Amino acid sequence: MSVLSKAHHVNVGGNIQIDSSQHVHNSNAQERSIAGWKMLLKNIAPNTFYNSAARFDPPKCDEDTRVEVTSEIMDWISDRDSPQRLLCMTGAAGAGKSALQQTIAERCADSGTLGCAIFFSSHDPTRNTLSRIIPTIAYQLGKHDYRLRDLIGEAVEEDPPIFTRTIKTQMNTLVVGPFQRLQANVGFDPGSFPHAVLIDGIDECGGEERQAELLSTIKHCLLDNDLPFRIFIASRPEWAIRSALNSETEGYLHPLAYHIQLSDKYDATDDIRRYLWWRLQGIGRRSHDPRARSNSWPSVEDIEKLTIAASGQFVYAATIVKYVSERHSSPVDRLQTVVDWTPEKGRLARPFEALDALYAGILSAAKEQYEAVDTHRGRNFLLLLRAHQINSDRRVGTRWDAHDFDEILDLERNAHEILVSDLHSLVVFHQQIDSPVFAMMRFYHRSFSEFLDNETRSGKLFIAGIQVQAYVLETVVQGINRFSLEPSRTRATSRCMSDGDAVIALTSYSNKGNTLSGQQILALAHNGGWRKVDQWIQKGSAISSFWGLEFLAMIFVIMQRLKDELKELGLAGALRPYYNKWREIVKTDIMESTMQSFPSRLPPEEPEEGEREEGEEPQEGSDSSSRGVALNLSS
Repeated sequence: MSVLSKAHHVNVGGNIQIDSSQHVHNSNAQERSIAGWKMLLKNIAPNTFYNSAARFDPPKCDEDTRVEVTSEIMDWISDRDSPQRLLCMTGAAGAGKSALQQTIAERCADSGTLGCAIFFSSHDPTRNTLSRIIPTIAYQLGKHDYRLRDLIGEAVEEDPPIFTRTIKTQMNTLVVGPFQRLQANVGFDPGSFPHAVLIDGIDECGGEERQAELLSTIKHCLLDNDLPFRIFIASRPEWAIRSALNSETEGYLHPLAYHIQLSDKYDATDDIRRYLWWRLQGIGRRSHDPRARSNSWPSVEDIEKLTIAASGQFVYAATIVKYVSERHSSPVDRLQTVVDWTPEKGRLARPFEALDALYAGILSAAKEQYEAVDTHRGRNFLLLLRAHQINSDRRVGTRWDAHDFDEILDLERNAHEILVSDLHSLVVFHQQIDSPVFAMMRFYHRSFSEFLDNETRSGKLFIAGIQVQAYVLETVVQGINRFSLEPSRTRATSRCMSDGDAVIALTSYSNKGNTLSGQQILALAHNGGWRKVDQWIQKGSAISSFWGLEFLAMIFVIMQRLKDELKELGLAGALRPYYNKWREIVKTDIMESTMQSFPSRLPPEEPEEGEREEGEEPQEGSDSSSRGVALNLSS
């Protein structure tokens, strides 16, 4: 032991004194901070770093692409005096958000302004959770100043279980407190401290509640405490960030954040075209196939076709480049496979495999979230999504506003918005420019719509169009059967029923009556279906001239099926006078319109009961025949 170990203020000659107690105190504090820092290192997630080996060859913007948006972001980061210290960039899946974040991270690192960068990923268990994120942020910030590092280490040493606390507590303890103590140091210049804090892929972190917890922590800890950081967040527009930024509901981040909606604000078409040219020509130069090294490869036509197919989403182009770059075959042949690809069963080529994995992951998660809600119990998420897709694409000859189609499907108001609430990175409902009240489905990726259409690509998530047709038809038939002509006896009847949209839906989804089951036809007949239809037609709200022809063709088919297939001559006879009455209405409407050449398309008139053919036995029956009861169509 030193002879001075217990001495205080020892004079060793002249005016020099040594306070050994102070030395011991400083030494102990230093040891505690080192021990705390080592504990911190055991609780970080190094795979989240922008330069982590786990993210080798991460996506980033090629030269001369995304120039405008990267300049906007870098200018925002450089402007330390701007009052908005939070930038939120949202965009569709595959729009290039991570590539932009990587590019910004590298530029900030080169300029000495990168405080920390976090890259979440749903596929990496160390990068899809919040459990290590705050220690990781503290670690990266602490590396820039030894005093901050010591303060963080001391904070850990004072509360070793800090890593089990809420992330708000962790942020206050490991980041806010130490940084505020650093700011109190004489001589500390906050303007020289690396101030860019980048967080990518919040939507890939845990569930919605955890994502919301992180956003709330950033607001309450970093923004409310007026720390000198410029925080840049990128995310798909899923619920947590969408609700926080929502101006209509006064989301808590809306007044604080500078919001870039990447998919809406910036058209990436030209950048994608340049990216495809540059990358494919580079692949060609390195290829052993002389065709690929030709100046004529790739062709302008192929590049344009791929650019259009990308629909503004970089992930499509990146997937194509990755597929074509496979070294064990010719890039010319592989590119031709992509250009000519069709979804026939048995095809071995899977050029969109990586893209389809992205779609399948997002769609499966959305399905699980939707069907877990108790009020959605028994509903088929994929079936409802496909029904809205087919309606918006006008695949049955017409389409309805999304609100009206919800009612046709017997769903609650705004059910379509809830349906896609976890799919906003791929699809949204938006108002038509020429009709602000008409909401239609919009796909950010044309390829995602093709994915839903294609069993080869979507696999177990596929829903066939004929299955959708049968579902909508059954729902419409049940809706007509439930509808009452007596308002006092009717439950809250949907507007689409009272307006007669059900008549058009019945016509279009039944393929003019050919796909109606016998059970459905009998149910309509026995539950006053024709009388209800007649009331809608009398109101003039059910059919136009065109749909009048389609509707008559359907009724004619139903009448023939009642006679020939179902042997219900009485029910066919009860429908006959309605049919002839409606035929005259449609014929008159056509003659008064610009469709005067259409009467030749009218189905034939049916003879009335007294004019029946010789040998036909009279049948007693009506559309509310006492011999029938309402059939159970729930199966």
